[in-house]
Amino acid sequence: MLRHAGLSLLVGAILVGPLVASAGPALVFEPYSGTVVYAEDADAQWFPASLTKLMTAYVTFQALKAGTVTPGTKVICSRAAAMQAPSKLGLPVGGSITLDVALKVLIVKSANDVAVMIAEAVAGSQDAFIARMNEAAQQLGMTRTHFANVNGLPDERQVTTARDLAKLARAIIVEFPEQADLFSSIQVQVGKKIMRTHNSLLVSFPGADGMKTGFICESGFNVVASATRDGRKLVAVVLGEPSIASRNDRATELLENGFRRYFWKSLFGSSLDGLAIQASLSDSPTHLRDSVCGVAKTKSKLRRSATSKLDALESPSSGAPASGVSASEAN
Repeated sequence: MLRHAGLSLLVGAILVGPLVASAGPALVFEPYSGTVVYAEDADAQWFPASLTKLMTAYVTFQALKAGTVTPGTKVICSRAAAMQAPSKLGLPVGGSITLDVALKVLIVKSANDVAVMIAEAVAGSQDAFIARMNEAAQQLGMTRTHFANVNGLPDERQVTTARDLAKLARAIIVEFPEQADLFSSIQVQVGKKIMRTHNSLLVSFPGADGMKTGFICESGFNVVASATRDGRKLVAVVLGEPSIASRNDRATELLENGFRRYFWKSLFGSSLDGLAIQASLSDSPTHLRDSVCGVAKTKSKLRRSATSKLDALESPSSGAPASGVSASEAN
């Protein structure tokens, strides 16, 4: 009897979630089986920011598989692309790169102008590509997701959830394993310009092998991070952290905890579809602008009075970046 009680306590201790409180939704899962290792507010609607580009990439992978485009397809910078807010590659209107290079810049640099260039090359227009994004979301069962643009710049209509992002990440990993290197790339070079990834977990977390970060003031700091250890792959979705450091800490904690609990969750875990709803199904996503960017915005205004160079640190759409955010990450 004592032995059974002890086993129950042990299982309970192992299955309990991480002890560190989080600022937003989180989910850890095994992509091949879809088994959920940990979930917190998995259905709370959130602004995806540049995690949108995971869907931009997914739709492009579908077009490559269908043969309507090739890796060598020329991707041209239109006026609409050139007008996008940073982060950007910054080609002049009429400048071009190949689609395979564009995908690398999309994921590594998180370039908003390149997202538009890809959309126009693949579908003929942004609107047509966005329609494909929403169609793909429906097919993947992303029931609380809607896309209104191709890059994740601020738009009240552009919403998702941790569960839906997990379904998207799973589809990318399972359906397009040949694209894995794209998400693990540390840097990309275009001409003489070398651009490095925003996903520092690729360097700091042992076994990390993808996928994408995202930030706007309204969403806070988001990441979908994958890692493989001893032949086991886990993916963590973290939304709404107040800083890059806390985002990395949260993802690290979730993945470490997930690998420790992997055996027990393989026996007792739920699937992505079978996971119980954990948040009220409000139609209003959380807004974090004041808490994430409020102080930094005030500081930025004071500094602008001393030098105009700080203009480069502000996105015209998202306001001043939070403290510690590079201009390239502030979408």
